Amino acid sequence: MRLSFALVLICGPAFAATCPAPPDVASELTQLFESARKAGDFREGQMLSNKMWDVWLRAPDDAAQEVLDRGMRKRGVYDFVGALSDFDRLVAYCATYAEGYNQRAYIHFLREDYENALIDLDIALRLQPLHVAAQSGRALTLMKLGRIPEARAQLLVAVQNNPWLSEAALLAKDAPLGPAGDDI
Repeated sequence: MRLSFALVLICGPAFAATCPAPPDVASELTQLFESARKAGDFREGQMLSNKMWDVWLRAPDDAAQEVLDRGMRKRGVYDFVGALSDFDRLVAYCATYAEGYNQRAYIHFLREDYENALIDLDIALRLQPLHVAAQSGRALTLMKLGRIPEARAQLLVAVQNNPWLSEAALLAKDAPLGPAGDDI
């Protein structure tokens, strides 16, 4: 009894025995993608992008949500070591929740650990193929690794799903992921 109470004090709120499966959000995301493609201006496109984030940031239960939120707060104040620890804890508890891997990948990316970022992004996309932020993050990671054709292809998929991504500028002529074949 003392040991379990001590673990709660050290680790924070105790997790349930297992994390519930994340809900199927494919139809919700597909509808948001369709709306984003039809958006008439930047403001409307950004509003829809924010709604996509609302979907991805919905953790499967309160304990997972608390760890996700705490990790994001730590990331926000540049405590990458603390954030990484929280996201490690989140993926250990909720192994089927894509956002845990996406957030951990972002920390790896910020720390310039692109190989580990790519591993986590691949897992996130395997779990949630419609995760546009993971798609664009994967494109940026591939770009940093010098894998330009793969990065371009990945970003084209992300922009097809959400044309309002700021990363779309990387696909312009003379941009790092711009059209290939114009070089002399």
